[in-house]
Amino acid sequence: MTTPAIIWDVDGTLVDTAEQHFRAWSRLASEIGKPFTRADFAATFGMRNPEILRKLFYPDADDQLCRDLGERKEDLYRASVRDEGTQLLPGVAALVSAFADAGWPQAVGSSAPTGNLDLLLGLTDTRRYFSAVVTGDDVRRGKPDPEVFLTAAEKLNAAPSRCVVFEDAVAGVEAAKAGGMKCVAVTFVGHHPADKLRAAGADIVVASLAEVTVAQVAALVG
Repeated sequence: MTTPAIIWDVDGTLVDTAEQHFRAWSRLASEIGKPFTRADFAATFGMRNPEILRKLFYPDADDQLCRDLGERKEDLYRASVRDEGTQLLPGVAALVSAFADAGWPQAVGSSAPTGNLDLLLGLTDTRRYFSAVVTGDDVRRGKPDPEVFLTAAEKLNAAPSRCVVFEDAVAGVEAAKAGGMKCVAVTFVGHHPADKLRAAGADIVVASLAEVTVAQVAALVG
C-alpha cells in the first residue's frame, strides 16, 4: 500500500482566525480610504496578499506597494491573534496525531506569510508534526495555482499522486487538484458551501474533520 503524505492548509482548516483577518483588512481599508465588505472578504479568502490588494484596491499596484500594505495588514492581524489566542478546529488534534502515529509525513501549504504561520503553529503547539512548512512567501503564484502544494510535496519527497491535501477553500481545492493530488475539504468555518467544494474537485467533503478517519485517507491513495 502507498503511504499517504499529508499537506495542511491552515486558516479555516487547522484553525479559524477569519474574524481577525476580516478586522485587519477592514482596518487597512479604512486607513487607505477604500471600501471593504464581507463579500469582498469571502471572495478573496485564501488568496495571497498581493492578489487580494490588486483585486480589491489597486489593480496596478507594484510589488513594493503590495509588500508595504501586506505587512501593515499582517501586523494588525498578528496583534489581534496574540491578544485573543486561537485553538485547533474540531478533529484536527486527533488527526494530526494519528497521521504522525501512522508514520505519514505531514507539511503545511498555506498562502499566509511566514510570520503568521510561526505564530499560529506556536500557539497551537503543532509545529513538531510538520516536516515542512511552505508559506505564501515561498511561492510566486498563489492558489488556485498548485505551486504551494507541489513545493510542499517536493520537501516531503512525495509524489503528488500520494499527497492528500486538507482544505476549506475553493481556490485551495482547485490548487490541490491542479497539482494531481487528492483533497479532503471541510465546511466547518462556512466560507465555502459543500457543493462548491465538490464542484472544485474535492474527493471528500465533511462538515468537521472529526468525521475523517485514517483509513478513509489511506483509501484515497491506496
